[in-house]
Amino acid sequence: MARLTALPKLTPPREGALLKTPVLVVGGSTAAYSATLTLLKLGHSVVWVQPYKVIGGQYTTQAVAAAAAADLAESREKYVISRWQRAFRQRRRSLQPVAGKTMTNPGGAWGSSLATTPVVAATALQIAIAPYLDTQQLQLIANSTPDAVLKQEIPGQRRQVVGVQFRDRLSGHPFTVMAPIIIEATDLGDLLALGDLESRIGQESVSETGEAALPETAYPQCQQPFTWGAVVALTAPGQGDVIAAPSGTDLDSWLKTEEFTADVWTHGPHDRWKRWDFLSPLGLFRYGRIVRSHPVERRVQPGDVAVIAWGTAQSPDNQARYGNDYRFGTLVGVPISDREQHLQQARDRTRAYLQFLQTQATPDLKLRADLALSDDGFAIAPYIREARRGVALKTIRHEEVAAQFFDTPRATCFPDAVGIGEAACIDLRQNQESGHIQLKGQAAQVRPFSLPARALVPIATDGLILSSKSIGTTHITNAVYRLPTVEWAIGEASGFLAAFAIARGQQPRDIVHNIALLRQLQGHMTRQGIPIFRFDDVAHDDPDFEPIQMMAVMNVLGSHPQDSLRFCPEASPHRALVATTLVTLLDLVTMTPVVPTFQDVLPGKHSAYAAIETLYSSGIADGISGDRFAPHRSIRRSTFATWIRRAVPDRYARAFRDTPTHGGVLRRRELARVLYAIATDFSHASAGKRM
Repeated sequence: MARLTALPKLTPPREGALLKTPVLVVGGSTAAYSATLTLLKLGHSVVWVQPYKVIGGQYTTQAVAAAAAADLAESREKYVISRWQRAFRQRRRSLQPVAGKTMTNPGGAWGSSLATTPVVAATALQIAIAPYLDTQQLQLIANSTPDAVLKQEIPGQRRQVVGVQFRDRLSGHPFTVMAPIIIEATDLGDLLALGDLESRIGQESVSETGEAALPETAYPQCQQPFTWGAVVALTAPGQGDVIAAPSGTDLDSWLKTEEFTADVWTHGPHDRWKRWDFLSPLGLFRYGRIVRSHPVERRVQPGDVAVIAWGTAQSPDNQARYGNDYRFGTLVGVPISDREQHLQQARDRTRAYLQFLQTQATPDLKLRADLALSDDGFAIAPYIREARRGVALKTIRHEEVAAQFFDTPRATCFPDAVGIGEAACIDLRQNQESGHIQLKGQAAQVRPFSLPARALVPIATDGLILSSKSIGTTHITNAVYRLPTVEWAIGEASGFLAAFAIARGQQPRDIVHNIALLRQLQGHMTRQGIPIFRFDDVAHDDPDFEPIQMMAVMNVLGSHPQDSLRFCPEASPHRALVATTLVTLLDLVTMTPVVPTFQDVLPGKHSAYAAIETLYSSGIADGISGDRFAPHRSIRRSTFATWIRRAVPDRYARAFRDTPTHGGVLRRRELARVLYAIATDFSHASAGKRM
C-alpha cells in the first residue's frame, strides 16, 4: 500500500505579505483541489490557500474515502465523471492492491464502489499536482484561513471581490492575496459570510426558492448534521486498544449511548427484517471499510480497517438508532465560539461511539492515526454536508432534480450545463431542530442531473466564482450536489469558468450570459473529456464525444430512443429526424401550410411536419418522389450532404472535413459531427447574443 510522501516544503508568506495572482482558490474542499488541478492543466498560475497540511477534502482530511458513491460502478465511470477524475480513481486502485492485485474496490466497502485509505487518496492527489509545485506554477499555502474579503464597491456598479486577507494558523501572521478571479471553495462558504455577500443557510421557505415541498416559514437552523470520522482497525482477539469514553458520557445530550447502535437492519419482502451485526458482511464495519486483508469482498477479518462515520439506522421497532452524526448544533450561521464548541462535541461524540462499539460489538478495535493522517486516528476535519450557499444567477430547485417531476430518464438538462451528476436519493439528513421537511417516495429519488454554469456565479458580485457546497443550490438540492464525485465536477467547472474569464479579461457572468462564449466554454470542457449531458453509451474517450455532447446540450440531437439514456452513435437517423435537427440548428422560420406537400407527412399526424415543410419550401430538402418524403427511411450520406450544401454552402467544406459524403447511410455520430461543425461557426458569428 502507498505511503504518503510529504509535499515539497511549503513556506508560508511572511507577515503582512501581499501576493498577486491571476486566480486565487480558497478552501480545503475536494472542489478546491479539482478547481486548482483544472486551472493548472489549462496552463494558468494559481495561488491556493487551504486550512490543512493535507489536500483533498472529503477523500483525505474528512476521512470519508468510502462514502457516498454506492452507485458509481467502475464500468460507468467514463460516462458519469471526467477523464481527470477517473484517472484519480484509477490511481487510487493501483496504489492499494489487494493480495498483489489491483481491485475495483480495494477497501471492499459496501457503502461505496471505491474505498481506499486517506493516505492512498492523498498520494494520488499529490502525484497529479507535484509537477506544478516543482515549476512554481502552483503556490500552495497550507494551514491558513481567511479573515476578511476585500471588495471594491462603486456606486451604480456591481461590487467586485478583489482579494482575501488570511491568517497563518500556526504563526498567527496575516497576509493578503489579490486576484481578479477568486474561487470560493471552502467547506462552509466562509467567504460569503466574511464578505457579507448574498447567501442562504439552512432550510428556506417556499417563497424564497419556489420549492413546493418547503413550508411557508424558513428554518435557517435546520441544517444537515456533520460527522467527525475515525479510522479504526480490527485487530486479532485481545489486541484492541481501549478507547476511553469522554467526560459527560451518558450525561450530556450529545453523548447518550442509549441512542447508539452497532447493528444494521434491512427490510425485505413480506415485512421481514434482517439484523446484521457489526462485523457481518452488511454490518457497520464493512460499510466504511477502507482496507481488506482478504480478496473475498464480503469477508471481514483481523487486519481490516474502516472509517466509522455513520448516521441513522432503521430498526424494526421504529425507534431511531444513531451513530456518530452530530445533530446537536450547526457550524453555519453561528458565532465562531459556538462553532468551535460544536466541533469539539462532535469529536467527543465519535469517541463515545467508538467506546460503545468496543463494549457492545467487539473490543478488538484500534485507532489508526497513520492511515487517518492525524495524530490520534480521528479525521483531520469533520465531514461537512451543508454550507452557506451563495445566491447565484441560477438556484437549482427540487423540481429540477427529483424523480417525482419527470417521466423521462433525466432530470432537467440545463442549456448552460458544465457538468453532470447522479445520486441514489436525496440524502437529506436532519439535525435536532424542529421544522425539517420529510421527502418520501419519488420526491426523494433523483434522476441524473446537470450543473448549470449560472449556479457558479453570484447574483450581485463580480470577481468571485462559487464552488464546493456554496453554489446556487437549495437546502434540498445541496443533498445531491454535495456528493464527492459531484463536488469534484463542480470544482472542474469552476476552474474552467475561471480560466475562460481570465483568458478573455471578462467577468464570469459575461461568459455564462453570452451564448457564443458559453458554447466555447462547453466545447472546451467536453474536448477535455468532461461530460455535460448524460449518456450511458458515449464515453469521454469516444472520438465524437464533443460533438455528441454539444448537440445534446443544445437540444439539437438527443437520446435514441427518446425515453432512454442512450445515444446509439452507430444507429442510422431517419430523414424526419435530420430535417428536425437542421431546422433547430439553423433556427429557420417554420412553415406550416394548410395543404401538405407530401402525403406521408400530414399536419397533426407527424411531429416533423413543420420541419419537413420548412426545408422543402426553403429549397433544402426534396422528397423521394412526387408526393412522398419517406420520413422514417434512413437518410443516405449523399442526400444529407446535398441538404447541407443547399442550407449552408459556405460551411459545406468545413462540415464534411472529417465525414464522408457517400457510401451508404448516415450514422448518428456522423450527423452530430457535421451539425457541430456548422454550429461552431454559428457560435462565433453569434457573439453578443445573451442567454
